[in-house]
Amino acid sequence: MLGGGDLPLVLSRLVEGRANDEREAAVAAFLAARGIPFMRHRFRTFEGRGENFGVDLGSGDRLLVLIAHHDAVPGSPGANDNAAAVGILLSLIGRLRACTPPGLRVRLLFTAAEELGYLGARAYVREMPLAGLAGVLSLELCGIGDSLAIWDTAGETPFLRSVAGALEGLGLKRDESYHVVGRIPVFGSDHRAFAAAGIPAYGLTIVPASQADALRQFVLSPGRSVLMHLVRRPPPFDTYHTSRDSLGTLQPAALDHVARALEAIIAGFG
Repeated sequence: MLGGGDLPLVLSRLVEGRANDEREAAVAAFLAARGIPFMRHRFRTFEGRGENFGVDLGSGDRLLVLIAHHDAVPGSPGANDNAAAVGILLSLIGRLRACTPPGLRVRLLFTAAEELGYLGARAYVREMPLAGLAGVLSLELCGIGDSLAIWDTAGETPFLRSVAGALEGLGLKRDESYHVVGRIPVFGSDHRAFAAAGIPAYGLTIVPASQADALRQFVLSPGRSVLMHLVRRPPPFDTYHTSRDSLGTLQPAALDHVARALEAIIAGFG
């Protein structure tokens, strides 16, 4: 029997190392083969095209959206960015089907073309109904590390307090085993499309606690960081958008940590 981070890691193999059209097809095939109902949202613009997939769990009026983009940059196997996140969300389907809190609907949204300026998420926000949407988390770099980060925050919101409360319910401590980080100048993800529409939306990442200071400097001071880290960027950015972002670098414990955090967030959000 698979346990802990083993199932998310196995499911990450569905998309790791594939071309983007194959990654997209693999997610749809996985859901269809298991009889999991899912929404298909195709989009095409002058910037590109693709297909987003959504799986709804629960039937409440309040909607929580968890996002994992299934594409990768050309030339990268895309394990940590972003097969790990896809594997985590796929692994949650069976675990959440029977235990989504009353009054809450959780949408697992697998987006295309995140690497093209959040194109799939922007198309989704533009074309799909957003009624009842109370919060969004986009999963990025969720396969390496032991310390969670909620980022692109801008002041306290009920959603942020709910997320932080759930993490503290797991015994995590703010500024120690989890961090709340403001707007990151360069790096971003699909949640920004939702934030632009006025919805509380943040990124969720796991990083090595031992690299916290170097990572904070790297992501919050990009100009200085480019000069300081031309030779070596701090993990997990040392493999980010490179040919070294392979399945062998992922840590099952990290994937499991993120999955358990999401379960706690969902349980506390109901």
